[in-house]
Amino acid sequence: MVKILLACTGSVATIKLPILLQKLKDKLKNESNRVRVQVILTERSKHFVNKTEISDVEIYMDEDEWMVWEKRGDPVLHIELAKWADIFLIAPLDANTLSKISNGICDNLLTCVARAWDNSKPFIFCPAMNTKMYEHVLTKEQISKLESWGYKCIPVIEKLLMCGDTGLGAMAEVDTIVEFVGNEIAQLKL
Repeated sequence: MVKILLACTGSVATIKLPILLQKLKDKLKNESNRVRVQVILTERSKHFVNKTEISDVEIYMDEDEWMVWEKRGDPVLHIELAKWADIFLIAPLDANTLSKISNGICDNLLTCVARAWDNSKPFIFCPAMNTKMYEHVLTKEQISKLESWGYKCIPVIEKLLMCGDTGLGAMAEVDTIVEFVGNEIAQLKL
């Protein structure tokens, strides 16, 4: 069984979470490996998610980090999730969380998992932000930094964005993400 930890950040592209989950399950049920997905939602991503559209997955949020730990020896959620997953997929990765991860900041469940991630396992990210933010010099530097660590970027696409602007910065199409993850699974040695 392949275990995917799928994280969403505060990008409007998070509205695609139900479709991404369904397509991951549909695509990978035809593969020789079965897949299990668990989800992390940042505080800002919750604005774009209707939880009634999501079933058959565990969803974790920042507050869950503090619910499980009470004393020494208790499990630490971000460590447990980093150990559990075979693949870490952040789709979408907004500019704020990109900046945090590339600078080592770990102030929420998602960024703590990223900091605890075993770099021998696939770490895949899908940037998603407004064109002006995407074209900022920091974005290219931060994406390059993550790629230098061995993390894999599924590039943004150009389209009409939710804000009405047209340009680069939209998250890759769901089918592209699913195909990329399927290729990574095919290379895993479990």
